[in-house]
Amino acid sequence: MLIVGLLMIIPFIIMISASLKNQAMVFDNPLTSIIPDQIIWDNYLNVFRDEYYFGWYFNSFRVVALTILLRGILVTMAAYAFAKIEFKFKNLIFMIFISTMMITPDTTIVSRFLFYNTIHLSNSFWALVIPAAFDVYFIFMLRQFMQSIPKELSEAAIVDGCGHFRIYYRIILPLMKPPLVTMILFTFIWLWNDYANPYVFISDIKSQTLTVGLTTFQGLGGANVALQMAGATLAILPSIFIFTIFQRYFVEGIASSGIKG
Repeated sequence: MLIVGLLMIIPFIIMISASLKNQAMVFDNPLTSIIPDQIIWDNYLNVFRDEYYFGWYFNSFRVVALTILLRGILVTMAAYAFAKIEFKFKNLIFMIFISTMMITPDTTIVSRFLFYNTIHLSNSFWALVIPAAFDVYFIFMLRQFMQSIPKELSEAAIVDGCGHFRIYYRIILPLMKPPLVTMILFTFIWLWNDYANPYVFISDIKSQTLTVGLTTFQGLGGANVALQMAGATLAILPSIFIFTIFQRYFVEGIASSGIKG
């Protein structure tokens, strides 16, 4: 595991190292020049001076925050319905949802692009938020956790006169901190690092997210790799920060979501 961990962290070390070099030094042997002889901070200064960079940062945060909010509402309510409510064709509908996981999003990207153009949703951050608000994987994960909650709690609440919505937000949700934090972490990392969707659905450079925006750092001889590495180093800081704080809940959520099938 130590060897695997080193193999995974070495690219990040090389990225940080390249961000402290000039363009010519970047292509030196990275394993022999991890610490450059001359540390150059101009790449970070140029990132801060870029007219679009912090706008891209805000766009990424806006997409992530809105998606987490909508996903938190829609996915938890759907998971509650499949876990705690009996209705006609429940298992069939759930299996249809699960079967959609076999279709990779990349195979539908052209049809989605045409559809978003038709409904005038393209070149808008809503083209990223609305499709991501409903996720079958997290419905399945949260349903598994809800099924591990004793049904006697819901039955006692029903006897006391509570309806399903009150049971959902007064009893079930307070018990679901670990899987909810897991969903938030996954959602943040997946959307923060998403490249294909904003690249295809957003054409305005000011409306772009951070991942696509970094590719526009170009020099006269092509891509300014050192500048891109500086921008990428700053871009990964929120993911590291959030994962470090909520790591305990992340592990608990993954472990507890598979208690009951």
